[in-house]
Amino acid sequence: MADKSFLDWPFLEPHHKELALALDDWASEHITDIEHHDTDAACRDLVRKMGAAGWLDHTAAADGEVLDVRSLCLARETLARHDGLADFAFAMQGLGTGAISLFGTPEQKAEWLPLTRSGKAISGFALTEPQSGSDVANSTMTAARDGDEYVLNGEKTWISNGGIADVYTAFARTGDGDGARGLSAFIVSAHQPGLEIVERLETIAPHPLARLRFSDCRVPASAMLGHSGQGFKIAMSVLDVFRTTVAAAALGFARRALDEALTRVTNRQIQGAALFEKQMVQGHIADMALDVDAAALLIYRAAWTKDMGAPRVTREAAMAKLFATDRAQQIIDKAVQLHGGDGVKIGETVEKLYREIRALRIYEGASDVQRVIIARQSLADFEGDT
Repeated sequence: MADKSFLDWPFLEPHHKELALALDDWASEHITDIEHHDTDAACRDLVRKMGAAGWLDHTAAADGEVLDVRSLCLARETLARHDGLADFAFAMQGLGTGAISLFGTPEQKAEWLPLTRSGKAISGFALTEPQSGSDVANSTMTAARDGDEYVLNGEKTWISNGGIADVYTAFARTGDGDGARGLSAFIVSAHQPGLEIVERLETIAPHPLARLRFSDCRVPASAMLGHSGQGFKIAMSVLDVFRTTVAAAALGFARRALDEALTRVTNRQIQGAALFEKQMVQGHIADMALDVDAAALLIYRAAWTKDMGAPRVTREAAMAKLFATDRAQQIIDKAVQLHGGDGVKIGETVEKLYREIRALRIYEGASDVQRVIIARQSLADFEGDT
């Protein structure tokens, strides 16, 4: 049984605790035995189920609402503890429509958010390009104005939900300036002529991923999000919200690994006693528990700060993502080690966690990128105080 004492921390309110407990109960009943060999079908089914149950309401903010980052974090942590693909399906609904929630017009929100929140449409976030991952300002895909339309040309890669999404938020260069200043954001229907899925990408933890090609793909000018040249700001604002939730997913994996490790070391006998009686084993368990709590504190500090109205939580979110994902990797590795040979057996829970966690240290800003962000922000704060 995962520790739930953190739900009473002052970072969280009573309705957050109710959400986490209710989702945990629902997940225990509805997302067992997910078929990971057909990830497309599994994700469609998960989105449909979560939408019908109302959980996807938390992934997007309708008019008059705001995204509650603590709720997003609790949902991702809870779902990740149950199944990595369930967390993925939930998270991508939020990331894919985050720009619409934050910058969309009432008309844009009315067209897409009811569909994604109900699970009737799947969304994707098309930002990464073959030559620009973390270096978003180096994006080369173009969007040329032609009357009342924009013509998109270029490629995007490692796009989550690529191939199954109904709508993408895509970023392209509109010529408003060099680097970050020249990007704009667009809502692109997956059925738009000129948008092609050119490659499906396989990873160590199967998820729907693809490389997209835009070839003279025409979208109406009304599909632009915000204003021309605001694309970089929009992308960073979305990541500022959802980067903390990546940390929360890592925390969910870590909590599950700790639970699996505790079950193993209390049930496994060695030399006539439980494995837990070995002091070295106790040391591993103590380190795992410490890292779990430390990660949770950083995550819910960042989420609480954002929910309290901070315009940006770049430093806090970077710290949470860096620490939580890196330490979750270590926690899961310890859990595998404590399982011995069983830990590397295909299909074992800790083996699946070992494959799931690795990507979280890369996507939405790799660990070393987070270090650069933290260092630069720390220097800026220091210089501002002197």
